[in-house]
Amino acid sequence: MSIDRLLTTVLQHYQDVQDDVRTEQIYGSTAVLLANLSNPLNLSLLTSQLLIAPAIWAQRDTMRTCFRIISIYNTAAIHVRRNELENAKHKGPPTGGGLSSNAWAAAVLKGADDQSSRWQHLLVFSGVLMGMESGHRNSLSGGMRGTVERAVVTAANLALRRADPVPPAPPGPVTLALNYTFPLLSESSRAALDCDALIPVATRAMFGPDGLEDGVFLASIDLDVRQSERNFMWTEKSASYLHLQQVDRRPLVSGLGPLSRVLGYAVQNARNPQVVLQLQDDLVAFTGHLLQHWQANKLSEIEISEEQVFLTPETITGPWAALWQLLKKVLYGIVAVVQAIVARSLLDGHLKSHAVAPTVAIKTLHALRNIYFISSRNGNDAFQVYSFTYLTSLDTLARYGDASASFLQEIKSHTSGAIPVHPLHRTLDLFYLNIAEHLPLQLPPEACDSLIVQPAITYLTHSAPLSPRMMELFEAAHSAVLSVLSCPHNAPVTIELVPFYAETLFASFPAHISPRQFRLAFKTVMQILSPPFPISASHPPLAETLLEMVRWRASNANGAPLPPPPVVDPQAQLDFQDPMSEQSTLVLTLIDALPFLQLSIFEDWMTLAAISVNKIEDRAMREAAKRRFWEVLVSGEMDVERAAIAVAWWGTKGGREAVLFGRHPTAPPPPPPQQEMFMMSGAISPERENKL
Repeated sequence: MSIDRLLTTVLQHYQDVQDDVRTEQIYGSTAVLLANLSNPLNLSLLTSQLLIAPAIWAQRDTMRTCFRIISIYNTAAIHVRRNELENAKHKGPPTGGGLSSNAWAAAVLKGADDQSSRWQHLLVFSGVLMGMESGHRNSLSGGMRGTVERAVVTAANLALRRADPVPPAPPGPVTLALNYTFPLLSESSRAALDCDALIPVATRAMFGPDGLEDGVFLASIDLDVRQSERNFMWTEKSASYLHLQQVDRRPLVSGLGPLSRVLGYAVQNARNPQVVLQLQDDLVAFTGHLLQHWQANKLSEIEISEEQVFLTPETITGPWAALWQLLKKVLYGIVAVVQAIVARSLLDGHLKSHAVAPTVAIKTLHALRNIYFISSRNGNDAFQVYSFTYLTSLDTLARYGDASASFLQEIKSHTSGAIPVHPLHRTLDLFYLNIAEHLPLQLPPEACDSLIVQPAITYLTHSAPLSPRMMELFEAAHSAVLSVLSCPHNAPVTIELVPFYAETLFASFPAHISPRQFRLAFKTVMQILSPPFPISASHPPLAETLLEMVRWRASNANGAPLPPPPVVDPQAQLDFQDPMSEQSTLVLTLIDALPFLQLSIFEDWMTLAAISVNKIEDRAMREAAKRRFWEVLVSGEMDVERAAIAVAWWGTKGGREAVLFGRHPTAPPPPPPQQEMFMMSGAISPERENKL
């Protein structure tokens, strides 16, 4: 069939609604025509009729139609450029329509007329720009590329701005087109985008029916989960899994990363800060719905370490893996947008004001808390964008004591004094303790006690065997308590808490806490009990009492090597590059405390620490302790006064022999008795001089 006859046939088929098979044939024929028509007027006519064709736009799946429109123009543009290059190399009849890329693009752009909507024009323009310029093809001249870019931006702005009585453009197609073309736009073209109008439209597209559908895909899973004996089963044939796959294949979901970058750019360049605040509210609402849907799912009752026990192998390798892959994609997309909001809040005069800044930080942390069941899994939060967003929001919130107390009170667990049974609630408690660790500096002692210390004690006093998640909670509780103790204004709380905390610390080691963390916790306590903290003056014996407890325990501790910690933590694994035992850890704890001791007891405890080093049973561990002793002396950990005392002790008072060879330092020899001075005969002695 000739091209002209095919054109006539396709234009006739456009007028009637077709079945799916015939519609696919129409798409294919349209793509062939776009690549082979030689008359620019026919190209414009084809484009004009395509955008109003009942056969195309009467289909139920609008997003699929929009995707196909972009696709056929993208494919046609690639073929036109390829034909142009081939025709330039070979003489003879031209391949394809024979039009240059510039002429073809101009003809297509003219076909976007007033008979169709601006958002439909945007689909065509996006396909042309992608086909001509993506992949570094550089098919268009500089002037023509600028024309196409301006056409994309103009169509997008007109579609984004609602002008009555024209109905608003559907958010999905507009966002889809910009999602594909945004990386190809120049900086000047991007600057012309109406970001204030783009943000709400892109947000509705991301979270709406064409995107993540407000997290409903999570809610349907529970209906298909079956339980047999101890195992939960979620099959690949279930409706919820098939729906999950459908959601994952949607263009706006599969392109969630690029979409988050578009939204991030719009956040940074929006003129109205209220639009940005509304976006943040939408993010908090969406993540809240995700958390609610997950909590209602019986699979949320399974702790991470128990998945291999309670899930069937088919579930783990199939639907379970697909679910978490999709949720990880959601996590990255959400955090990228939130990061843009936080970054703007540091520079925007309105957002960084004292009236708004704590609110922005609190809403950000609410959003991160809602998706913590995703980010806390298998190190999903270990990327720079998440760290920046999380820590910056904490730094902002920590400046406002009242806002900090209000936020902690709002997210505090309602199971006061008891560890929650539900694994999801324990995960949220972990987020709470990690947050609380950063906020005590601006909180009064009473708030520190009720909002940080008491929730942490619930996990510190837990004596049952610890799962990996419970180990994380235990360590977070220690960090939260230490942060409270480290604040000078919490001296009343510290005096009451230190004995209890020290006892808990000793009871926890080595079963529930790693050597590294035990040493760090005890070192922090010794800092708190030493000058210039006020407790060192009001309760001077407390520090030495704790040191004596460590020394006594070290003399009776087990010298066998400790097993690796249950939590796979790269930092904790450093402990086991050298062998460690309970005994050697306690001795190293004594050595770590030396730089903080009061001057009156400093030299004595250096001697006692040296004696303890040489009581370590294992030779390799003993040598490691000696290296650590020497490191404390020479690494600059001590101040000038203690360093001077240490040098004298090491060189002239037997310290070197005590550390290296285990010889107890001896008392310095008494000064020699004063001898009678030799004088010349007839000289006057001092006694006689006094008598005179």
